[in-house]
Amino acid sequence: MGSVDKQTVPATTPRSSEQVNLKHDLLSAIGYILGVSYPVLALSTGVRAIFQLFFKDNVVNYLAPSLSAVAAACYLVAAVGFLYRRRWTWYLSVIVLGVETLMTLVVGTLSLLYPDLIGRTVWHHFGIDYGFFPLFQPLLGLVWLFWPETLRAYGLRGSTRAAA
Repeated sequence: MGSVDKQTVPATTPRSSEQVNLKHDLLSAIGYILGVSYPVLALSTGVRAIFQLFFKDNVVNYLAPSLSAVAAACYLVAAVGFLYRRRWTWYLSVIVLGVETLMTLVVGTLSLLYPDLIGRTVWHHFGIDYGFFPLFQPLLGLVWLFWPETLRAYGLRGSTRAAA
């Protein structure tokens, strides 16, 4: 058997500053994408709610448009936390996204069990009319908010930035 030259490979490769910057830029971009997509969703659900509440004829069940209006307000408030990196906005977004997730699950389930009671709201069938965005978007937002790099950006863990 011949001898084979073995190259020494370090057990762990140190992270390059390019990798760290890329990760930081990617996480920051996800936050801004959420910060843009939430107002768009708020606009679409808010316009739908306003139309159903004030302009649609023969509306007998005001629960669906009212729930859509609540959802639109949640989306706008959550957007504040994605766009402004402050401690208080992080807490605000976590609370709002938790409520939004809960409402999506509760109203989505009730819309399957009692479709006539719930009607067509943004959370109807877990957001089916909106491509299920109302279901997975707050979950993605919560994951992003609890990501260690995001916590540092908000000044909640060993941050290099001053928290307001």
